[in-house]
Amino acid sequence: MSHAHTSNTAKIWKVFGILSVVTIIEVILGIYKPDSLYHVHFLGLSLLNWIFYALTIFKAYYIVWSFMHLEGETASLRWSIVSPVIFLVLYLLFILLTEGDYIYGVFKDSIIKWNF
Repeated sequence: MSHAHTSNTAKIWKVFGILSVVTIIEVILGIYKPDSLYHVHFLGLSLLNWIFYALTIFKAYYIVWSFMHLEGETASLRWSIVSPVIFLVLYLLFILLTEGDYIYGVFKDSIIKWNF
C-alpha cells in the first residue's frame, strides 16, 4: 500500500494569513486607539479592551483548531477541549475585574494613598 503524502503548504499559508490579519488589526487598534472605542465603556472596560479580548481568544482558538488538528475531530471532542478553556478564561477575567475594582475602590476612597 502506498500512502500519498499530501502537502499542507496551502493550509499553513491560510493559517498564517488569518493570524497575521488579526494581529495587524490588534496592532492598528493599539496604536490609534479610536475614541469611539476607547472612551465608550461596557461592563467596566472600554470597548477597545473587549475587542482585544475577543481577538485574542479567537487567535488562541484558531491556533488550537489548526495545529492540534481539531477540525477533523467529532464535535463532542472539540467541545470537551474548548469549553473548559472558555470557562476558565471567563472565570479568570471575572476574578481579575472584580478584584481590580475592589483594590481601586480601596485606594480611591480610603486614607491609603497611591504609593506606587
